[in-house]
Amino acid sequence: MKRVCFTLRIRKDKIEAYLAAHKVWPELLEAIREAGIRNYSLFMGKDGLAVGYFEADDPDEALRRMCQTDVNRRWQEKMAEFIEGGGDLKKGGVTWLEPYFYLA
Repeated sequence: MKRVCFTLRIRKDKIEAYLAAHKVWPELLEAIREAGIRNYSLFMGKDGLAVGYFEADDPDEALRRMCQTDVNRRWQEKMAEFIEGGGDLKKGGVTWLEPYFYLA
């Protein structure tokens, strides 16, 4: 099992709308689980900094599987207006963080 953490920046003028719109669809939750992602959490700072954390046996494979789903594509399109850089992994909308300390 590997732990993964990332950040995104929510547009300051869209924070409240983002949180209100962030009612995760049941079919997206199912796709997340089927991709092998578990213990997924999102945290939000008052300045729009969002931090995500999840665990997966193979995070790269889990993300690849998620990217292949139609429900994920639709969700990402819906959320793009709220995220600086659109949240696109290839355009720098997400910053992946490297672990440097862990206490179990």
